[in-house]
Amino acid sequence: METELGKAKKTRRAYGFDEIALCPSIITINPDDTDISVNLAGKQLQIPIIASAMDGVVSPKTAILMSQLGGLGVLNLQGVWARYEDAEKKLEQIAAVDKDQYVPLMQKMYLEPIKKELIIKRIKEIKAGGAVAAVSSIPQEAIELGPIARDAGADIFVLQSTVISTKHKSTSSDPLDLKKFCDSMKIPVLVGNCVTYEVTLTLMGTGVAGVLVGIGPGAACTSRGVLGVGVPMATAIADCAAARDAYFKENNIYVPIIADGGMVTGGDICKAIACGADVVMIGSPIAKAVEAPGRGFHWGMATPSPTLPRGSRIRVGTIGTLKEILHGPAKYDDGSMNLAGALRTSMGTLGAANLKEMQHVDVIIAPSLLTEGKVYQKAQSLGMYK
Repeated sequence: METELGKAKKTRRAYGFDEIALCPSIITINPDDTDISVNLAGKQLQIPIIASAMDGVVSPKTAILMSQLGGLGVLNLQGVWARYEDAEKKLEQIAAVDKDQYVPLMQKMYLEPIKKELIIKRIKEIKAGGAVAAVSSIPQEAIELGPIARDAGADIFVLQSTVISTKHKSTSSDPLDLKKFCDSMKIPVLVGNCVTYEVTLTLMGTGVAGVLVGIGPGAACTSRGVLGVGVPMATAIADCAAARDAYFKENNIYVPIIADGGMVTGGDICKAIACGADVVMIGSPIAKAVEAPGRGFHWGMATPSPTLPRGSRIRVGTIGTLKEILHGPAKYDDGSMNLAGALRTSMGTLGAANLKEMQHVDVIIAPSLLTEGKVYQKAQSLGMYK
């Protein structure tokens, strides 16, 4: 519902995950009987979870492990793995540097050119491990890097920037023709990020295989602070999911919505699906894994920008193996582990047998969710207040 911000500006209320809750119906289902698999870009994922294309989250090894555990890992072609043969040593430097020297180090480190031979090598490493090879690039580099990745055997190409549109204006460079790019790639292309109905609808018309939704909510992202841009995730997902449904009704083509950012617990993932997402992309929860390349740290993709860094390096710690984080057993009571189990249990409680039914459960506005009845947790820094 539209309201007045002031005489000169209309606005509307938008909601984040902390402001909503999921309401049970008359039906419940045994969690073991729920189906959380999803088809994304022609690949059947056993869990609807993608590991973000961030250097602290996905290496070739973690990409392989994500596939083995039923999900998907996306390797960042702008990152250290495509710039340095000894990427592990560079990651050690990033983890060890003082916080005041972090941004200058990143800016210097990411000046190293991206190397075609390393892109080919990393993709072949992932494929040799029997995994789905998904890689990511910003639009400015996609025309060059896309064909290299495709010819090296990549299965999925993710075209990702802070904000993407189909009507980019520039006096200094030609905009990427997204439809032409998708046609030429011959492999599925996922694009993002966006937060509105209109942009989602136009993106789907270019032939993409999935749309990433989310601007600014990531744990390490500072875009909202630096640029003032973003829409709370619950509202953004619901708006973009409506565009997906409208596009399917008109064209009989189903283009999945991928919620990207702002999810740190199993409950967040459940809410993202309930708001309309088909899949979630998460960074910081995966960065906590023993196998994660960030060594207990997590940072945003826009941090190395030479002119306007956007993204902090945050310490997330190491809490367990990737298997424990995705499938359990959980060692903590704060929702940080057994994410797939949390989704199954939530779906069972809500009477949703599969992800499509989960998208139709009742969602209520619950502004007191983080405080209602949680006085002892807050006072003792337990559970939801760790």
